[in-house]
Amino acid sequence: MGVLDTAEIEQAQWEAAKGAGYGALKWGAFSAACGGLGYAFSPMYRGFTIQFKVYIQMSGMILGSMIEADARMRRYEQQVRIQRRINRDRAEWERFTREFGEDDDLLPPSLAKHRAPPDESSTKK
Repeated sequence: MGVLDTAEIEQAQWEAAKGAGYGALKWGAFSAACGGLGYAFSPMYRGFTIQFKVYIQMSGMILGSMIEADARMRRYEQQVRIQRRINRDRAEWERFTREFGEDDDLLPPSLAKHRAPPDESSTKK
């Protein structure tokens, strides 16, 4: 495997940051809703100090940001792997066509139908 360049590292950092922000927002809303339900229905929750309620809220937000940042990083890593595989296969195919020449019989149907037909000047010798 190759080493990541700085552009890939920066993009990965942004993906993780976006995931962390989204996760904190999503899980924070869920924690707030649970806190509201706890306040409405639980005398024990109403008895907690404000500091402990803030701690519970922040714990949910931090957990959500970690989970979502990790999920985004995994998706980004998979996307980079797929892109590298495509680039590697494309380079291999170009090396193959340089070495053996292009023949419509060797091209997969998806590439052969997009290939322009040869002009008549090159076929007449």
